[in-house]
Amino acid sequence: MVLTSLSPQENPSPAYICPLDQACSYLEEAARELKLDRNILEILSNPRKVVTVSIPVKRDDGEVQVLAGHRVQHCDILGPYKGGIRYHPAVTLREVSALAMLMTWKCALLGIPYGGAKGGIALDPKSYSIGELERITRRYTSELIKDIGPTVDIPAPDMGTSAREMAWMMDTYSVNVGHAVPGVVTGKPLSIGGSRGREMATGRGVMIIVREALADLGKSLVGTRIAIQGFGNVGSAAALLLHQAGAKVIAVSTGTGGVFSDVGLDIPALKTYVAQNRRSIVGFPQASAIGNTELLTLPCDVLIPAALENQITQDNVDRIHARIIAEAANGPVTLQANQALEARGVTVLPDILTNAGGVVVSYLEWVQGLSYVFWDEERVNRELENLMVQAYRQAIQQTKVRQISLRLAAYTLGVGRVAQAFTDRGLYP
Repeated sequence: MVLTSLSPQENPSPAYICPLDQACSYLEEAARELKLDRNILEILSNPRKVVTVSIPVKRDDGEVQVLAGHRVQHCDILGPYKGGIRYHPAVTLREVSALAMLMTWKCALLGIPYGGAKGGIALDPKSYSIGELERITRRYTSELIKDIGPTVDIPAPDMGTSAREMAWMMDTYSVNVGHAVPGVVTGKPLSIGGSRGREMATGRGVMIIVREALADLGKSLVGTRIAIQGFGNVGSAAALLLHQAGAKVIAVSTGTGGVFSDVGLDIPALKTYVAQNRRSIVGFPQASAIGNTELLTLPCDVLIPAALENQITQDNVDRIHARIIAEAANGPVTLQANQALEARGVTVLPDILTNAGGVVVSYLEWVQGLSYVFWDEERVNRELENLMVQAYRQAIQQTKVRQISLRLAAYTLGVGRVAQAFTDRGLYP
């Protein structure tokens, strides 16, 4: 069976779907549609390398704590591995393995010469000081020093990490090899080779895909009612860009609660409020309170889950009223819920397409770093727009040719391109 070396994870609820099981199910569905050779499917079902390292860290009070850090490298048939590093209490090896697989299909779908990888440490960043986080990040990087590099595996920020952690990773790697290597990570500060536009990239990609999907329905963003679950880097960037484009963002939420306004939230004012209130949206004076779960079932035109996986399940799918669901998070809609939504005619914009803006601009940052020629933000955004729209149009064309859903179309394109590369390159030895 797929990934037999990874022990199963206890399910927190009957509706919970293991991210790895779900990722493998989508792969198998795409393989059936493509009539993929079973030997290639066997290769694609398993990561090439799984690394788990021990991270001893001295806390500020002198106590030593040992954490486990993971890095899963799924496939590098198209180019170096690429994927984020997440710091979150729910990080597991199975979750990281699923995300590495999804990154492989995402890069192939977008036409980016990367393979998929993902890394993470099960910790709550809020429970550690900045000094402790730096020591954790540098030790984690040191343990992976032989497994990462600008032509091998290029980490990036993810949930719980940012440009700060990428700067620490770049510095640690550079010190170990004896010279500055800006291309070892992406999502860095501008001062050390980061790219303009990177911070807003994933949210901008979400906006672009939502805009294109609405256009196909004969609608525009102006006046469109949108609810966003999650107001972190991705959710807040998407909210701001959608607001600027004329959409009505009627609700946003985080794990601690949400806010709602039927006439549309003032997103710039909300971002200012969040910055002044320790990143909390609770109590925003220009809106009423709403629960995180309640937000998902609001009557709206577009629902954007931008938090964690398993948010729309068989338990709540019948109460979803949105006509378009844009997966800004990875795996927020379970397989069963996705089937129910498609049966009702709801458009589900799949994660490997919708949230690909971040890896696109990471790729553009990598290209700039390797060439030591850096672009202005206008060019970065233009290149991002071209690649996102191109991928969306190709996926839409695939739905028409094969008479399949948009999700399956995206997977057949991504999986098919990787499979073709295996066929062309052959198996060594």
